[in-house]
Amino acid sequence: MLQAENLECVRGDRRLFSNLNFVLRPGEFLQLTGPNGSGKTSLLRMICGLLAPSRGEIRWEGANIHSLREEYSTVISYLGHRTAIKDELSGLENLRVSSALDGTEIRDTAARDILRTMGLGGRELLPVRLLSEGQKRRVALARLAVCNTRLWLLDEVLSSLDLTAVALVLSLIEDHLGNGGMAVVSTHQEINLSAGSFQRLELAS
Repeated sequence: MLQAENLECVRGDRRLFSNLNFVLRPGEFLQLTGPNGSGKTSLLRMICGLLAPSRGEIRWEGANIHSLREEYSTVISYLGHRTAIKDELSGLENLRVSSALDGTEIRDTAARDILRTMGLGGRELLPVRLLSEGQKRRVALARLAVCNTRLWLLDEVLSSLDLTAVALVLSLIEDHLGNGGMAVVSTHQEINLSAGSFQRLELAS
């Protein structure tokens, strides 16, 4: 279970949000909405443990995430609005490297299958710098098809994707929720899921 208690975020001389609370249980999905600059990315970075809240705390299974350290990092997958992939590597190499960093070994044949499922068939060996923004996003999102983490934290992952890719990502999220996983997703797009319990948290500007 993920729990946020009385969170406050102050950046510079501006308070983005305060007294923010939510609870996320296995099989549940939380969508973060709000205008640019309202604190969606900051909240996701807090949940990752990359940014400390000005006040309040975030707990995983009842313990403050900062006390759990590496134990907590093994249960989360974070994909930011930047793809965080290496332009000089191919899609295949990027997927194998990112999987290895997550502690998962994946063979070339399995990686090729996943990339084909993500709509990248025939482009698996191209340097990522030659791909479109949407195709680069698909390479980054392929991680979700192989990771075994319990909590997904996804920042604007649906941007630059066509309708087919959006449907594919939502299918991955639904499968994750159906297996008892949890997801926190920031997006401006409307999301409809058939699996899991849905919550929406709107941050004001």
